[in-house]
Formats: sequence, C-alpha cells, structure tokens
Amino acid sequence: MTDQQPRSIRLTDPRALRAYAHPTRMTLVGLLRRSGPFTATRAAELTGESVASCSYHLRILAKYGLVEQAPGGKGREKPWRATAQYTEWPDHSEDAAVAEAADALSGAAIELYFQRVLRAVENRHTLPPEWREAERYSDALFHLTPDELTGLGERIEELLRPYEERERDPALRPEGAEAVAFVQLAFLDREIPGGVDAETADGTDGGNGGNGKGGAGSAGSGDEGE
Repeated sequence: MTDQQPRSIRLTDPRALRAYAHPTRMTLVGLLRRSGPFTATRAAELTGESVASCSYHLRILAKYGLVEQAPGGKGREKPWRATAQYTEWPDHSEDAAVAEAADALSGAAIELYFQRVLRAVENRHTLPPEWREAERYSDALFHLTPDELTGLGERIEELLRPYEERERDPALRPEGAEAVAFVQLAFLDREIPGGVDAETADGTDGGNGGNGKGGAGSAGSGDEGE
C-alpha cells in the first residue's frame, strides 16, 4: 500500500454495508491489508476457499471501493490490494436502511473478531512466556456518560495512532515486534441491575450501528484490525 492511499474508507451505502458483512470478504480485506497485494490464487491458499469464490468476492469488494487491482500480473493472476488501512461505518443514522445494515455489519465484524480470539486462546500455550504475560484478556465496568465514553475512546485512539506508521512501513518495526490485534469494545450494558434502559432514557433504540474500524488485522484487522 502506498502512502498516497487514504487511511480509511467510510461505507454509508446500505448495499456496500451489506456486501462487506460477509465473513470471507472481511477476511480478504484484512489479509490484503496485512499481506497484500496478492492474487485470487494466493487468496484461496490463505483462506481455504476456491479460486473462483475468492475472485467473486474480490470483485464485489472492488465494486464498493474496498479493494482494487494492483499493477502487474496477467489475466486471473492479476494481484489485488486494499484501498485503505481501515474501514469505517456510521455510529448512527436516521435512515432505517443504513441503520439496519450498519448494525448487521457490526455484528458480523464482532463475530469474526471473537472467532479469531478463540483461536488465539486455543493456541496460547505455544507462545513464549513474555507474550503470554503481555497479552490482555480482561474486562471492566464503569459508570460513564456518553460524552465521557466518547472522550475515552478518542484518548485510546490517540495512544494507538503512533503505531500505525509501522503498518505502512515495516522498517519502522523494532526487533521483536509481532502482529497484535487490538480490539476495542465498549457498550451500554443493560443487564446490570438498576441501570437506566437506553430506550426509556432518550426515546431511541439505543443506537444504530457501531463505529466500525476494520484495521489491518480485521474484519477487517487491523475490521480494524479482522
């Protein structure tokens, strides 16, 4: 990926949101961000899908601007690359079609995240001790206002931003650096006794979609992300 390409691509068309919600497509975009450019043949090797299936999904992704053909190659062996490092979609929309599609994409991305987390836990015993100690598997509960939660998320983004350059330029990675998926989840927990239900608090359904960022390892890591 070149420096001239944008940091992120934002999806707002319901058709694009629904198209990206397919697990194979999110996986392909994540792989291209981490390991691309590559051909449909290589995509099949990495995903276990057929070449024909990967070619089809790559064409759909290209239709909505998530991938594009890279220079070089011939015919079916032409390589593909991601068009941006991250994918974003609306937190909220007054358009019911956008809201529904964004919710569906958020759910699909979260499901893909946790599939990868479970695989990581299953293989955790093979890691060196320093990596097992460094990994984070924890949760916490805080009572926050919407503004406080937004500010907390912005501060976390600021902390992570300096490391993004390493994804674009491998030469910046220090010795011993490995690919680490950093997944952020923060949600209004209605299962806590005594909590205020969002539907009665403000007359809404509590939100219309996630702030999706499929990064280099996503669902599109790296989403974010995959």
